[in-house]
Amino acid sequence: MLSVISATMALAAQAQITYPKAARVDTVDHYFGTAVPDPYRWLEDDNSPETEQWVKQENLVTQNYLKKIPFREAVKKRITELANYEKMGIPFQVNDKIYFFRNNGLQNQSVLYCVDEDFVNDIEPGNFLKGSKKVKLSELNLATCKTKVVLDPNKLSDDGTVALQQLNFSHDGRYLAYVITRNGSDWNEIFVLDLITGETLPDHITWAKFTDAQWLGDGFFYSAYDAPEDAKSSKNEFHKVFYHKLGTIQSQDYIEYQSHTNPLLFYQASVSEDERYVFMWESDGDGNILYVKDLKDRNPHYVRLTSNMKFTANPIGVDNGKIYVHTNQDAPCWKIIAFDAANLSTSNVTEFIPEKDYVLASAQMAGHKFILNYERDASSHPYLYDENGHVICEIKLPTFGSAAFSSKRDKNLVYYNFTSYTFPTSIYRFDLDTHTSQPAFAPKVKLNPADYITEQVFYPSKDGTKIPMFLIYRKGLKRDGKRPVFLYGYGGFNISMTPGFSYSRTPFAMLDMGGICAYTNLRGGGEYGEKWHEAGTKLQKQNVFDDFIAAAEYLISEGYTCPAKLACNGGSNGGLLVGAVVNQRPDLWAAAVPQVGVMDMLRYQYFTIGWNWAHDYGRSDDSPEMFRYLKAYSPLHNISNDGTRYPAIMVTTGDHDDRVVPAHSFKYAATLQASDTGKAPKLIRIDSKAGHGHSKPISKIIDEYTDIQSFIMYNLGVNYKPRK
Repeated sequence: MLSVISATMALAAQAQITYPKAARVDTVDHYFGTAVPDPYRWLEDDNSPETEQWVKQENLVTQNYLKKIPFREAVKKRITELANYEKMGIPFQVNDKIYFFRNNGLQNQSVLYCVDEDFVNDIEPGNFLKGSKKVKLSELNLATCKTKVVLDPNKLSDDGTVALQQLNFSHDGRYLAYVITRNGSDWNEIFVLDLITGETLPDHITWAKFTDAQWLGDGFFYSAYDAPEDAKSSKNEFHKVFYHKLGTIQSQDYIEYQSHTNPLLFYQASVSEDERYVFMWESDGDGNILYVKDLKDRNPHYVRLTSNMKFTANPIGVDNGKIYVHTNQDAPCWKIIAFDAANLSTSNVTEFIPEKDYVLASAQMAGHKFILNYERDASSHPYLYDENGHVICEIKLPTFGSAAFSSKRDKNLVYYNFTSYTFPTSIYRFDLDTHTSQPAFAPKVKLNPADYITEQVFYPSKDGTKIPMFLIYRKGLKRDGKRPVFLYGYGGFNISMTPGFSYSRTPFAMLDMGGICAYTNLRGGGEYGEKWHEAGTKLQKQNVFDDFIAAAEYLISEGYTCPAKLACNGGSNGGLLVGAVVNQRPDLWAAAVPQVGVMDMLRYQYFTIGWNWAHDYGRSDDSPEMFRYLKAYSPLHNISNDGTRYPAIMVTTGDHDDRVVPAHSFKYAATLQASDTGKAPKLIRIDSKAGHGHSKPISKIIDEYTDIQSFIMYNLGVNYKPRK
């Protein structure tokens, strides 16, 4: 049964808000003869004293509002108890050792462990040995077996704001190169740990970005930019691949690959398991060209394997004289092709596994076989294939959800994880011989999945396209048209939004009060291949907003909810989505939370890595048509000022976000507060020592989502009371 907050209480809280005064400047830009004012341009400088003062004042207003929500601490307690469970990453094998990440519950960052050396992998029989006693892999309990800490990132900072981004082991297993980020930034540093001595070596790489560390011999490849003038906002140009040799300083690293003419390309290297082949990606952020170098060639040089950057090609592995590549070239739903490793060229290629009717999301080798993970209606369906490209079996999963695998080309040990909206991430071991799965780790969460129902529905968008959507709610739900609903979407960059457990994003506190959580799979994503992606890009971007609006209309027409009980949320490209649909249909929502959103569609390309989004969005300087299209939906430029009632809005961003710079949210919030959009609150929450959201410590995640869920429920009129 719903507990409702009185309208008088909510209106009283809203009426007491006095927003900080943001100065207006007379900056005007001109696009193809059209003048566009930008009165809050000064907020783009997030290092200025004026911006710093504005941020402090805005956070004070927001925190004063949130403190008045009577159940805020109860929501925090519920999120905290959901977060406080043991978590385990997918185990992976490095030579004769097994590694995995584990978090005891509320550790800010997960810790890297290694199975104790008493357990040694006996590759031939596929068993672990402990002394003279053999322990079958299926009997190894990863939650209780003897382990030792390899790397604890919680010790890298006092508050958990230094986080691991990537791990790469040298091929002999002696060294571990680990990539870190500070305060959620995209900028990376690389350190090297000697796994025999336990010492961190003097080697230290800075200003790396969009990289890992790919070992070759006694060093590794990494990707980096030159040091920027301003780490938080300077445009990133001329990405390079460097090679670092252990024991040398970074200034001595040589450039393995770069472009001298095109500053807006990405480069990344990878090395085959036998260290014979070096692969090089040259990417514009949408597709890539793949090169390979055979180090046993008399004259090692890069050979181009793919010809068109419009498509994407990713090497899977090298085996039996063939290089296997996962690609969407002439295959919108992806396929696998094979190159003759002895005669490398763009023409010497065969189709190994053809395209299917559903998306081949990922592919990898395992014991000289292949694990192909297909997506059908936004859910994982993995299959095992033999070395000839013939299907052996489907790897059955517990229900619809998401799975990811850990395997090696020449090892029979396979682990995978599985998760769904009410199914916390669990670990399984898959036997390549018997084709069966055995549970290896199951978390214990203060949540009973049997209390909830997850169903998938399909609804028509404005143009009739069927859009899938997952609905999560407690059993016994009544469709009385008054259920509080949390609607989440993304719809961009070929990214699929598949089911997964989240103690933070899924508002279980609201579900406990009879609410519904809805995740919709919009066009622009990758759920149905490249055609689905392209249908939500550039001059078709409006399809994404129409899909999301249609989801809200479906939930209303089907008797789930009404506009007074409907909230929307999304982050990054999803923040843009929320900003756009609030402008286009303010009548549909009672609350909206755009997180780290792209709000200025006319200037996004001028900051850090923003230029990389043009393949999805187009640019305001591309053409008059593209400018007019972007301006017509840009959240910043379409805020009403005529008294149209907007929902309650809380914008969120991080002060160290160098992907979608906080200027987007700053200017959008200042414009909202200065416009006549009704009395509902228009707030902005600016997190300190935080970036775009990745690698955020658990303590900050709990605080952020406490505020988001409390804000939403308060403005939907839901008074949260913990269930007994």
